[in-house]
Amino acid sequence: MLKRLLLIGGNFAPELTGIGKYNGEMIRWLADNGYDCTVITSFPHYPQWKVQAPYQKSRYWFRKEVADESNITVYRCPQYIPAHPSGKKRLLMDFSFGLSVTVKLLQQLLTRKIDIVVVVAPPFHMGLLAILYKKIRGARFLYHIQDLQIEAARDLKMISSPVLMRSLFRMERYILRHADIVSSISDGMMKKVQEKTTQQVSFLPNWVDVTFFHPLENREEIKTEYGFTVADKVILYAGAIGEKQGLEAILQMADSMKNDVRVKFLICGAGPYREQLRLQAASLQLDNVYFRDPEPFDRFNRLLNMADVHLVIQKASAGDLVMPSKLTTILAVGGLALVTANEHTSLHALVKENNIGIVVDADNIEALKEGICRAINKTQEHITRNAREYALNYLAIDKIMSRLDQVIRAST
Repeated sequence: MLKRLLLIGGNFAPELTGIGKYNGEMIRWLADNGYDCTVITSFPHYPQWKVQAPYQKSRYWFRKEVADESNITVYRCPQYIPAHPSGKKRLLMDFSFGLSVTVKLLQQLLTRKIDIVVVVAPPFHMGLLAILYKKIRGARFLYHIQDLQIEAARDLKMISSPVLMRSLFRMERYILRHADIVSSISDGMMKKVQEKTTQQVSFLPNWVDVTFFHPLENREEIKTEYGFTVADKVILYAGAIGEKQGLEAILQMADSMKNDVRVKFLICGAGPYREQLRLQAASLQLDNVYFRDPEPFDRFNRLLNMADVHLVIQKASAGDLVMPSKLTTILAVGGLALVTANEHTSLHALVKENNIGIVVDADNIEALKEGICRAINKTQEHITRNAREYALNYLAIDKIMSRLDQVIRAST
């Protein structure tokens, strides 16, 4: 008999980056491996911060999608999506999403019995709805934490009210107390979550499809396809362009390396800060910085293989509050990752201990420049080889999802 699973999450396929990507891949794997899956989510909007085609016309009401070839039913819920997100606007966005999800969940309460409810945070407060379903219908509740949303909002100065912060933390502790399974994606995040709850926190790292994302032989030919020369050293940032990334550092690096005609910086992605970043690059007259829209999924492996160096940039204040999802695909293609992370964070330890990238201090332009020079001027084949091996051994989707399957079945 198929186990009935309900996922509640703010992001889902066909989003190609971030939490939506992982939620989509998780549900597809579970549906292929003995689960009847229902998803309550939003309309695709990340990282562009606007609803994407072909969903624009239906974005103001609920939409049901049924995949005939698999056991997946998706309910899309309307919500307010700010074009330029701030702390207050994100609170309004989460509140509007919570209201529409509540309507859809009440329908589920009356129509079918679910065995396990999975909530992927952020948005963290969706856990309250899982608790409601659990108490009424007796389902188990798995709470999976991708980002520590409240701490990130506080440390990035997105929320400044002490009263509001205390209320949010109390709500989070209530959710953790009532979850049957709590999981997160890194050692550092697990430790922070463990400080808030008495139960064990399971390790469920982000994964990658190591068959689809893999090294290619013709990297120099691919480089010319993207308009660069074989001699160019392409420094790539591919991902969301948002506040927590601290991408102004790329422009500072490009400005300081103008005289090295080999070095080209490519920023590929979308987000609320892209236009601001592009205007800054224009004002600095940086002809070594290029912007490109997000790459289609079927070409993303080629883009990653083209780059000589991959930037994984975070502000120091993000610390162990988030784990960059882009790192998994970089490792899978055997890319050379240049990571900004301070000591005593799990990201720093992961890269350093496994020798799968070059790690430098966060918010340190000189250290970042030294890292780029080291990456492009010295052979780093041992690092790229280690990166691919690490992805094969520890990040393959089948291995990680099989472990999740075991955790779920043990709890139900």
